[in-house]
Amino acid sequence: MVKHVLAAMALALFCGQAALAAEPATQEEKMKVCNADADKKALKGDERKKFMSECLSAKKEEDTKGTAQQEKMKVCNEEAGKKALKGDERKKFMSDCLSAKEEAKGTAQQEKMKACNEEAGKKALKGDERKKFMSDCLSAKK
Repeated sequence: MVKHVLAAMALALFCGQAALAAEPATQEEKMKVCNADADKKALKGDERKKFMSECLSAKKEEDTKGTAQQEKMKVCNEEAGKKALKGDERKKFMSDCLSAKEEAKGTAQQEKMKACNEEAGKKALKGDERKKFMSDCLSAKK
């Protein structure tokens, strides 16, 4: 039993170190790409510093993709909950919802954003008041 625990700890330590070792290589690659892009654009001085900062802090496309899928799962789960779906009915709904085309979702969300923006404009909302209104409006049922 003790041998298994020690083996598991050693494996966890090794995996953790491997993950830490992999991160700088990724950052290093990112630095090379950002530098090459800055060179292509012939950026100098403050412009280059600003570009490099933004480029290096930008999320990877894979991270964004994962986040989008997670967000879609969250939205579909909320909808299934509101409809009180259970069992096979819920499974089918989730499957359909998750496989729905992104364009359709984007278009509906864009329309909702446009409508909420127009309404906020009519009410002449500004600052925190506008932010709260937009948040409430966008999260409201269709």
